[in-house]
Amino acid sequence: MEWLMSLDGDILLWIQENIRKEFLSPAVERITHLGDAGWFWITLLAFMLFFSKCRKTAVTGLLAVLIGFLITNLWLKNMVARVRPYEIVEGLQLIGNRAVDFSFPSGHSTCSVAASTVLFCRFPKWIGAPALVLALLICFSRLYIGIHYPTDVMAGILIGMASAFLAMRIMRNWEGKDQAVLK
Repeated sequence: MEWLMSLDGDILLWIQENIRKEFLSPAVERITHLGDAGWFWITLLAFMLFFSKCRKTAVTGLLAVLIGFLITNLWLKNMVARVRPYEIVEGLQLIGNRAVDFSFPSGHSTCSVAASTVLFCRFPKWIGAPALVLALLICFSRLYIGIHYPTDVMAGILIGMASAFLAMRIMRNWEGKDQAVLK
């Protein structure tokens, strides 16, 4: 595992040295803040509740975000208790404020991928694809600012996808049972 930690740190330093640019950093910080406490995705999904054609997708997306939150923020972060990379990786400079919780897995990545995967699967691609692109930009922004390791983000992506597919399955099962009750 030590080699993986070393690789994680090397990737962050490579991003810092080769991709970080002074003119890009303010935009990347704004992108990363879209994932703060899931506010952007929760607001978008809550807004969609007002439209009957979007309601099932919105409920599914909110359920996916909730599942991801429970797994990531309430269980894994506290169980793994991984220290943030800017505390350990020598030479890594954090952009923005320090985090108050643990690093693994990335909650921003989990929430963003959970919500956007539901949108991608349930809406036409011209709507779903931009949501997925935004989610991946938020994921990358976590590396760019130095607040997460690449493995934190990858775990968040996988948990987000799993949460989305679980939420879609739960909703399909619930809808099937709901239809049977109505007959």
